[in-house]
Amino acid sequence: MMAREELSENLLISIVDDDALVGETIGALVETLGHKAAVFDSAAHFLRSEVVSRTSCLITDFQMPGLNGLQLQQELQTRGYRTPVIVVSGHSEVEVRALSAGAIGFLRKPFDAHALVECLKTAIGSLPC
Repeated sequence: MMAREELSENLLISIVDDDALVGETIGALVETLGHKAAVFDSAAHFLRSEVVSRTSCLITDFQMPGLNGLQLQQELQTRGYRTPVIVVSGHSEVEVRALSAGAIGFLRKPFDAHALVECLKTAIGSLPC
């Protein structure tokens, strides 16, 4: 069995955000933490990718064309994935909905790197050993 420190290195964190700059910025931060990042511009592109089953944590924007972040989270649950999800939104009223739907964290835009790191720590801590 791997130690928690070994488990937390090189995890695949998927980011879904229709704003390319936001997605790439979050991806770059994730990589500075020693994890792999996969960035997608829509829920549909993420769901069709080969990384869905390997994603250790999903960071998703709430408001996107097509499926929104909560619908994406529900689709993952429907498919049997128990991936920890962090929802990002500029609208604070989304927080209760996101957490009630099972998101492990919520970040209100604009957020700082420290807030993202803390949410990732919570998400990674929820992974089975």
